[in-house]
Amino acid sequence: MRGRRAEGGLRAREEAGGAHRYKMREKLVSIGDDYWIEDAAGERAFKVDGKALRVRNTLIIQSREGQDLYKIQERMLHIKDTMEIERGGGGTAATIKKALITPVRDRWTVSIPGEQDWDVQGNILDHEYHIDAGRERVAEVSKKWFRVRDTYGVEVEPGHDDALILAVTAAIDQMSHD
Repeated sequence: MRGRRAEGGLRAREEAGGAHRYKMREKLVSIGDDYWIEDAAGERAFKVDGKALRVRNTLIIQSREGQDLYKIQERMLHIKDTMEIERGGGGTAATIKKALITPVRDRWTVSIPGEQDWDVQGNILDHEYHIDAGRERVAEVSKKWFRVRDTYGVEVEPGHDDALILAVTAAIDQMSHD
C-alpha cells in the first residue's frame, strides 16, 4: 500500500520519517458527492466517493487511482453509536464505538482485528483530538493547521495505514454530527 501512495511527494516524507498531514472537510461529503482528501502539499491523495443510490449512506475511500480501500456504511440495525469500516476487498477493517460515559471529553474506541485497540479522545465536535494505541500516538486531528473554514487536518504518524485512519476520522465525523 505504501508503494502505491508514494507518488506525489509522500515518498520524501516517508523516507525522512515524518508524519503525513492531510486536509479534510467537515461533514466530509454529502451523499452522492465526491471529494478529494489532499496532502499537506495540496496534492490529491485519496478520493471519497459518496454513493447516493443506496438504501444506506455509504462513503468509499479510494486511492488516487480509483481503487476501493475502505467502505464506511451506516448500519440500520446496529447499536446507535457503533460503525464498521470494511476493507475494499471485503472483511471488517475496524469497528468504532462511542464510550457510554464521557465525563469531560469525548471518548471513542476503535477495534481493529488482530491489533491493539485505538483510543480516541478530545473534543470531537471541534476537531481537536488524538488517536492512540496504548502509549503510542497514531494520529492527531486539529483545525489549527488550516485557516480555511470547515477544514481540519489529520496528521498520521509513520508506520500506520493513512487511508484507514482517514476512514476512521470520517466515520467519527459522521457519527458525531448526526
